[in-house]
Amino acid sequence: MKTDLTDTTASKINKALVKGRRAIGTPAVGMVLTLVIVTDEENAYDALKAANDASREHPSRTLVVIKRVSRSPRDRTQSRLDAEVRVGADAGTGETVVLRLYGEVADHAQSVVLPLLLPDAPVVVWWPVDAPLDPAGDPLGALAQRRVTDTYSSEQPVRELTARAGTYKPGDTDLSWTRITPWRSMLAAALDQVSVEVKAVEVEGEEFNPSCELLAMWLADRLEVPVRRSLSSGPGLTAVRMETSNGPITLDRADGSLATLSIDGQPDRAVALKRRDTAELIAEELRRLDPDDTYASALRFGVHRLNVPDGPADTSDTADTAEEQVAPAAEASPEGPSAKGEPADGEAPAQAPAPQAPKPPALKPVPSGLAGNGKAAK
Repeated sequence: MKTDLTDTTASKINKALVKGRRAIGTPAVGMVLTLVIVTDEENAYDALKAANDASREHPSRTLVVIKRVSRSPRDRTQSRLDAEVRVGADAGTGETVVLRLYGEVADHAQSVVLPLLLPDAPVVVWWPVDAPLDPAGDPLGALAQRRVTDTYSSEQPVRELTARAGTYKPGDTDLSWTRITPWRSMLAAALDQVSVEVKAVEVEGEEFNPSCELLAMWLADRLEVPVRRSLSSGPGLTAVRMETSNGPITLDRADGSLATLSIDGQPDRAVALKRRDTAELIAEELRRLDPDDTYASALRFGVHRLNVPDGPADTSDTADTAEEQVAPAAEASPEGPSAKGEPADGEAPAQAPAPQAPKPPALKPVPSGLAGNGKAAK
């Protein structure tokens, strides 16, 4: 059953919900939480479909907040709230209210959502796209016990991971972290099977995929070993290779569906490791409403501490060291390759004839995992 309300109020929406429940013969409220989805018109359909699928496991009242942009200055001064109320088969196993906010009321979405929350039930806010850098500081995020974002949908996902580490509050989580739950479980199980000492790790995956960085930071934080981030054509995460005292351990997934677990001295095993859709991811996040301390620890480890051979270090220190090594080379041989801005390592002395001086490869700073634009360095 679906009811459309134009230029309405929160009180009329609540009455429409009660009327809809009575019409389909379910007057009792059997929902366990309120899920607030903050999105735009372009992504509302996919987000709502994922929430309805997840409601089979978590019956909930879903409130979809869509802030509409008014076309003229006059329209921007006129506040209006339109609602679409769905109950029964149109709303999964719960209730759905699609809220479209116009004018000044779009800046006060929390005042519209607050009267529609289920009493004495937890609140989860999900931003499928355009999430704030500080979810807990957002007016809608302040109403929730759990705040779900998706760094993968941002323009600069790796840089956004660094920003979220600085604004993290208990209850924040990310679907990019949820995507690697099967990988973390499989790697932990593999290390439980053998008694070894891990010396180094390599995480391979497509570029600009924050799940790869999060998995690398989790491994570096937990194992306290150097972790290198390498690139592949995808899809998503493709391999994790661990160098141990008893030989390599490799979890390789080249096709995005079936992975191969290889442990030295044991036969290779096929492992189902398919890429999950958004409905499965959001359903997993709704299973727990307490703070995820493991995610917080991995997030705060820092992307800049990856790819350092001798342990954690800051990329700014690496860059400074590289500049200090380049400068003496430029002063020692002003007429060689260094005079053109090409630092050389092991260059011939200045008194040697210039034509006979070899031209070795230029020095390169240690890769940091972040390029100048905040993406993973190639």
